[in-house]
Amino acid sequence: MEAESKISPASKGDDSRIENVADEKAAIQESSSSELEVGDVDVDVDSYSKEETTRIMRRIDYRLIPILAYLYLLSFIDRGNIGNAKIAGMNDDLNLQGMQYNIALIVFFIPYTLFEVPSNIVLKLLRPSIWITIMLFCWGTVMTLMGIVPNYRGLLIARFFLGFAESGFFPAATYLLTIWYKRYEVQRRMAIFYAAASLSGAFSGLLAYGIAKMDGVGGLAGWRWIFILEGLLPVVTAFVSWYLLPDSPDRARFLTPLERKFVIKRLSQDMGSTTDKISLKYVMAAFKEWKIWASVVMFWANTVGVYGFTATVPTVIADLGYSAANAQLLTIPIYVVAMLLTLTFAFLSDRYEQRTPFIIAGYCIAVVGFIAQLAIPHPRYPGLTYAMLFLVAAGLYSPFTSIVCMVANNVAPSSKRAVGMGILISVGNMGGIPGSLSYFAAEAPSYPTGFGLALAMCCAGIAMAVVLRISYRRLNEQRDKLLAEEGEEALRARYTEEELLEMGDQSPFFRYTI
Repeated sequence: MEAESKISPASKGDDSRIENVADEKAAIQESSSSELEVGDVDVDVDSYSKEETTRIMRRIDYRLIPILAYLYLLSFIDRGNIGNAKIAGMNDDLNLQGMQYNIALIVFFIPYTLFEVPSNIVLKLLRPSIWITIMLFCWGTVMTLMGIVPNYRGLLIARFFLGFAESGFFPAATYLLTIWYKRYEVQRRMAIFYAAASLSGAFSGLLAYGIAKMDGVGGLAGWRWIFILEGLLPVVTAFVSWYLLPDSPDRARFLTPLERKFVIKRLSQDMGSTTDKISLKYVMAAFKEWKIWASVVMFWANTVGVYGFTATVPTVIADLGYSAANAQLLTIPIYVVAMLLTLTFAFLSDRYEQRTPFIIAGYCIAVVGFIAQLAIPHPRYPGLTYAMLFLVAAGLYSPFTSIVCMVANNVAPSSKRAVGMGILISVGNMGGIPGSLSYFAAEAPSYPTGFGLALAMCCAGIAMAVVLRISYRRLNEQRDKLLAEEGEEALRARYTEEELLEMGDQSPFFRYTI
């Protein structure tokens, strides 16, 4: 461990110059903020008032959350706008038959799932701002080129490379959030970031409605302009994102050196989180962690439903008798409601320091929506069918951040967490393949296979949330019993501080979030 010079009001003895902790911190920043390195002082986290902590965290919020939310909005629009292009004439122009549209959907997920774990390993080797910018530029370029594909084969190639280019963004962004915030601070931030996914459906429908009116401009069909213009946005953004994205607390130039140390120390105290370098032992530890694989089942409940739903809901609404243009617009309020419930669940989950109850509640809402879709005779009751789509979307989107945060909260240190979250998101996103394949055109407008599969996965997600809650609670109780029997001092004497940090979630002092 690197030697640190500890500074405290009691040890200095110069009451005339520094009378309390606040004066000391001000003096340090005023006198040496330009030279002070992060490791030069040992910060007493408890000496910071609630107001001081809030001020520092707000500075981080304003710098990190808006840019991540905007980038995720772009990525989700670009992967999902094929559903808007479909009803704007893409299928007819490219002469897509049978299951060809569904195959175009699933081709995206093959590279998307395969490269997420390698991408997070690269993330630990490179600066996040550089790696995310590279991905942003690449997927925007591919999206733009999708607007000029001449046939089905070209569409498949473009979708494959779009999946490759986007594969690392979400696990990189979610991991980036976990190295800035404590475990019960991160979900509300992640929800604001993830709300962009809910809003993407609304923005995508609105943008598609307007862009489709460019039909014939430059000799191109309206659906081609959807791809071209929505692809140019991330390309342009890439030229500034590398500068705007902060990498980690120890490299945050918008914070003073003392504030950087404060952020790092409070995270270390919260869950043994360290900015350790990637190593094989942490990679293997993540792959061997059964609780990560169990969480994948809950993740599948989301991806099977969401990816099939977002690619099909404009068609479902159009099949109810609405025009293509009105179907685009009618998707907007569905996703807005989903966003509002996602934010509500996230704030409540952090407030009550619970994850599984909100996962279960969200999927229960989705179950009601899917049962209704299967029971209602389509298209006899278009208003009721449309109303039940709100329950489906809200129930599918709202548990997602609780699932991701549950893994982020319960896996440490940071290298194991980076790989673990990559596994969760990589394998979890494989659910997009059966989800996209299950909505058969021949089953329109009721889609019993698609809705039935999503219903079954939501039930499986509820069951796994119960299993994990019981398992985590038992582990916490075992560690509480060990601490009571042996005492905190005896346990701490058995290990060095560095060993405890390296143990991460295996430390006897680590407590799981349930």
